[in-house]
Amino acid sequence: MKKSELMEYSCPLGKAMSALGSKWKPIIVLVIKDRKLRFGELAVRINVISRKVLTDQLREMQTDGLVIREEFKEIPPRVEYSLTEKGLALLPILYQLEEWETKYHVYDPNKAKDCKNLLEEKKIKKAVI
Repeated sequence: MKKSELMEYSCPLGKAMSALGSKWKPIIVLVIKDRKLRFGELAVRINVISRKVLTDQLREMQTDGLVIREEFKEIPPRVEYSLTEKGLALLPILYQLEEWETKYHVYDPNKAKDCKNLLEEKKIKKAVI
C-alpha cells in the first residue's frame, strides 16, 4: 500500500507509521532533538545518509508536520531545521524503542557494530578515497 493510500484511512497507527515509515525519519528526529540544526550539520551528524535522501526525508517530514524549515534571507543562504510540537512528542516514544531494543537485543560479537563504529568507518572510507 502506498503512503498516499494509507493516509486516506483514519487509522491512527497507519498514519503514524506512514509519517515515520522510513528508517531515516526516526534517526533524524533523534538527531535534531530540541535544538535547531542547519542542513550541513544534519548531514555531518548522519553521514551514512546521502544528501539527496536527507533532503527528501526532511521535505516529507515538513509535509507531515514533524519538522519546521526556517529559511533566512542571507548570503550565503541559511536554513535551519527544528522539530514541531508533534515531532518533539515522538522523542519519548523513540527513547522507549531504544530501551526495548537494548532489553531484547541478542549480542553477537562476530556481527556487532555499534553506531559510533559505523560512523567512524564511514569517515575512514571517505579519507581513503
